[in-house]
Amino acid sequence: MGVAVGVGGCTDEGGGGGFRAGAVDVGDPYVPGAGNGGYDVDHYALKVRYDPTGKRLTGQATVTVTATAALSRFDLDLAGLTVDRVLVDAAVAKHRRAGNELVITPAHGLPAGKRFVVEVSYGGVPQPLHSDELGDGGFQTTTDGAIALGQPESASTWFPVNDHPSDKATYDIEVTVPDGLAALSNGVPKGQSTKDGWTTWRWSEGTPMASYLTTLVIGDYRVSTGTHAGKPLVTAVAAELPADGPAAAALARTGEIADFLADRFGPYPFDAYGGIAVADERIRYALETQTRPVYGPAFFRGDRPNTVVVAHELAHQWFGDSVSLARWSDIWLNEGFATYAEWLWTEHDGGRSVAQAFAERYAATDWTKPSVNPGRGAMFGPAVYQRGALAVHALRRAVGDETFFRILRGWLAERRDGTATTADFVAYAERIAGRPLGPLFDAWLSGATPP
Repeated sequence: MGVAVGVGGCTDEGGGGGFRAGAVDVGDPYVPGAGNGGYDVDHYALKVRYDPTGKRLTGQATVTVTATAALSRFDLDLAGLTVDRVLVDAAVAKHRRAGNELVITPAHGLPAGKRFVVEVSYGGVPQPLHSDELGDGGFQTTTDGAIALGQPESASTWFPVNDHPSDKATYDIEVTVPDGLAALSNGVPKGQSTKDGWTTWRWSEGTPMASYLTTLVIGDYRVSTGTHAGKPLVTAVAAELPADGPAAAALARTGEIADFLADRFGPYPFDAYGGIAVADERIRYALETQTRPVYGPAFFRGDRPNTVVVAHELAHQWFGDSVSLARWSDIWLNEGFATYAEWLWTEHDGGRSVAQAFAERYAATDWTKPSVNPGRGAMFGPAVYQRGALAVHALRRAVGDETFFRILRGWLAERRDGTATTADFVAYAERIAGRPLGPLFDAWLSGATPP
């Protein structure tokens, strides 16, 4: 599953026998306090109930974990909700809150290598996480329900989690809402059941997923369910958006665009397809939530379907979702390739050529701003997206089309379901190309003058 993260801190009170407290974060300066050390999550089984009237969420999270160090205590990320009870392997565990950390002390130490189960009962009125640099992320209430998504952090606002992409896990998500509302999430739909005025929607993501790629969208939506390439395809459009409008038309091309990308990147990496178009103006972005990207309303203002944003978010299913970041300073690995996929799709769909896109962006680029390690405040800036895409095309020009697409397909196959860094990608590209490429990447990603 995820990369095993380190352990830190002093010996916990009463730990003894070499047991120590797990680290309170993974040491990623782009998301201080996020993630935890000493364990690796294998699976989350979430059962949540949300009442839009009182904006209250109640939940039961069952988290299957493997200790990577001998633990006397460990943390989960959980923001703003009240914890009623914690069990570790069915035994009551002590717990306390420390800011957005849930600190858990089991009845007995957990040896390294031990697989154990944590059950957390919790509830409250969820609140988004605010960042001066990055804006709000996480659980946001709406007039008819809620929308939970965000990057780089969001999951901890609605369930206890190891909230960093270095620890990927599988998920079963069960959401109960008042009859008449949709409750959309990630993965394969597993059916619905209704009782006493409430409907439970079930979803399963059996491929490892980074926590920020989870989503929960509740409200009045037109949900379309079908199949594509033998896999479920679920799209949803907010009821207040027109049924024949640009959002619905763009999402209707999800399967076609995914097939186009699969021809270039290799087989689609998940067991379901889809997308969700929301109408809430606070969602000023689109996000590659795994198997079911979420699109904000700003992308569908005109009278024509915006398929370019769909191509971008679907490309992330390969670059970012299947192969995820080991650390946020390498976010260009997600956004540079997804932006390049926009160029590929636009050319294929009758728009400007990749060469034209490259020339235009090259002329407009501020070369003083790096793609790699851009700084927390510039994580979502043009150097990450556009300069990152320029570097991708520079690689293509340097090695030729045949080798370029062989690098992309091989990289995605070799790293599938895992995490990676910029250094990992450069080393792989050099191995396949049979030549040094470090100077090329240095110039295009971080050099201060135009290459």
